[in-house]
Amino acid sequence: MDQATRKKYVYWEWRTIIVLMIGYAFFYFVRKNFSIAIPAMESTLGFSKTELGIFLTLNGIIYGLSRFVNGILADRFSRRKLMTTGLVLSSIVNFAICFSPKMNGFVNVLDTQGKATMTLVYIIGSLWLMNGYFQGMGVPPCQSLLARWIKPSELATKQSIWNASHSIGAGLVAFLCSFLLKHFGYSAWQLCFAIPGAIALVGSLVIFFGIKDSPSSVGLPEIEDLDKKSGVAVPGKEHEDDDLKGAAFKKFVGKLVFGNPYIWILAVSNLCIYVIRFTLLDWGTSFLTQFKGMNIGLAGSVVGASEIVGGIAGMLVAGWITDRFLKSKAHRTCLISTIAATLCFVVVWKMPAGNNFMIILFFILTSFFIYSPQALLGTCASQQATKRAAATANGILGIFGYASTSVSGMLFGFLASTKMGWDAVFLVAVCFGIVGSLVIAVMWNAPADGYAKAEKVLAEIKSESPDLQ
Repeated sequence: MDQATRKKYVYWEWRTIIVLMIGYAFFYFVRKNFSIAIPAMESTLGFSKTELGIFLTLNGIIYGLSRFVNGILADRFSRRKLMTTGLVLSSIVNFAICFSPKMNGFVNVLDTQGKATMTLVYIIGSLWLMNGYFQGMGVPPCQSLLARWIKPSELATKQSIWNASHSIGAGLVAFLCSFLLKHFGYSAWQLCFAIPGAIALVGSLVIFFGIKDSPSSVGLPEIEDLDKKSGVAVPGKEHEDDDLKGAAFKKFVGKLVFGNPYIWILAVSNLCIYVIRFTLLDWGTSFLTQFKGMNIGLAGSVVGASEIVGGIAGMLVAGWITDRFLKSKAHRTCLISTIAATLCFVVVWKMPAGNNFMIILFFILTSFFIYSPQALLGTCASQQATKRAAATANGILGIFGYASTSVSGMLFGFLASTKMGWDAVFLVAVCFGIVGSLVIAVMWNAPADGYAKAEKVLAEIKSESPDLQ
């Protein structure tokens, strides 16, 4: 590849990473705002922890299923259009939640004390379920695009950079919503949906105009051809030839995804990791105020700092270590980080209330370590399934990861309301951390990626029927 082509490729590679970072951060603005608004909705509307936990659980399950469905779509259709559509629809849902109490003029959604009736519970719950599906249109296009734009030997480092968008988005929306609730009071909880919704609409324009679906769509060679002296690609042609279709796609996915034991090991580990992650992110503001005695402003800031400082640093360090020292074997980094995150989480649990410095320090350290496997398990799945089925493989991880909300949402909402309270929540979460460590340890000797296996599968496909691809 000549110097001009290489320079153009580097430009488009980093443009894609940066736009996807910005775009996906905006998905979190209209997703994790709900978690920050929970204490205000409890106080103002009279929602119970159990009801809020059910919202989080069902939203997570729908989100996981959506990631699987949209993962298949992202491997076969326009990722740019899919991602843009999801963010626009998610913004609209947030506006609808914001204005849902105003429906009281048409139907009684509030009682005489201004508290939520079951009608409002069902309305907001249904809207949040819809949001779960629309949110599932965000990650699959990103993972497919990253696998197509980044060489396998650099994917852990550069996908970790993109993955920082999770923490950037979650952290910024935590700061934003905490600021709104602190300065305008709990009664202004609707601002936590209206303002992030407006910001996300702007983000949808960034996505639509900022990315392209593949290197060949801008006249560049595909990642496996980067070191070949073949000149510049013909726009569109290689993109068409590069995607498997019909029976060829089904057979490839069957071998590299559904019949691949590594994908299922990663999926189970992902479930365990997400229990701890969502305990911090979904309930962090609540247990820091109710269990550790912090005020809402400080608690929200701690959650935000844990995402932006701890989460981003953890992902970047983990990605760099994986490619620099572990020969891109991201599953080994995941094991080490899962053990460390579980230990830090125990310290947060057992640290006495009032010792804010140590609580904040280990809360941030838990995020530092938990975001390593949160980012790299997806990288592992992309590597093992290769660029042709990266989104489908990550869709399976998404189902397992967000099935965790049946624990972190509904179960933890119930446990926090019992006599054991937050102690029971922490105990269960730590158990999941231990199980997650044991599961990913099984994969210690696995290869870094599945490209060698993919070549054999493609050869089988072509030998059986040259017209399949």
